[in-house]
Amino acid sequence: MNVWLQAARPRTLTTSVAPVAVGTACAYADGGVAWGAAIAALLGAFAIQIGTNFANDAFDADRGADGPDRLGPPRAVAQGWITSRAMKLAMAIAFACATACGIYLVSVAGWPVVAIGLASIASGIAYTGGPFPLAYHGLGDVFVLAFFGVIATAGTTLVQRGHIDSLAIVSGTAIGALATAVLVVNNVRDRAGDARAGKRTLAVRLGRRGALIEYVLLVAAAYAIAGALAIARGPWLLLPLLTLPLGISRIRALLRAIDGPSHNRCLAATAQLVLAFGVSLAAGIVLST
Repeated sequence: MNVWLQAARPRTLTTSVAPVAVGTACAYADGGVAWGAAIAALLGAFAIQIGTNFANDAFDADRGADGPDRLGPPRAVAQGWITSRAMKLAMAIAFACATACGIYLVSVAGWPVVAIGLASIASGIAYTGGPFPLAYHGLGDVFVLAFFGVIATAGTTLVQRGHIDSLAIVSGTAIGALATAVLVVNNVRDRAGDARAGKRTLAVRLGRRGALIEYVLLVAAAYAIAGALAIARGPWLLLPLLTLPLGISRIRALLRAIDGPSHNRCLAATAQLVLAFGVSLAAGIVLST
């Protein structure tokens, strides 16, 4: 059981909580929260992220990306703890759970949810699987920004209010920027191994310096968006700035990271930043309403 828990990568699951919290706050600001839909959206987001993590574990091992020189936490399939076939079955079960949540959400919010759900699951598989794996072509960052930021946040608002407003899209962009920063830490850490395996992430394409700049820009973008929202909607939207010292400390940690353990600590800390920023942004939206 510990092996399966490790494969689910629980330290990064906060990137599923943050967009749902912010999307629910946007629904509140738009007229009210539908708690059944909010909970289903959260469970569906968890299932999609876990399914994506299982897919990543299996497909990266199949492609030889998780070799013995890996600096990150050991991956279950590459270590031989779980077979690739079993991991892909677990992936399918996770996505089936997400589909079950989606069926409920379709019943309360209509057919637009189908497109969001199918695109999310397809992209989760295509992240490292299929004929054109997104991460292997430097598109993983775009995937995370879109699906763990804008789409997850706006989709949460959609299933509760029946439509999407600009607040959800803008707020989701801030969350997506920080979620992408988590991926950047992962890719900086794995850059050498990914390059040998032909996994052309942005960190491989841009080099360490370029990836570090990307990380700084993503963190800065999140706080800039919060500042812009405060100007547009009132001072309560300055609440996310209380987490700015955390953001600065994460930047410093990544700049100093030189080995696997230090990168792993920075990755977990960046995931915590996503949650702290997301909760404070959600609180700011509610209090400004």
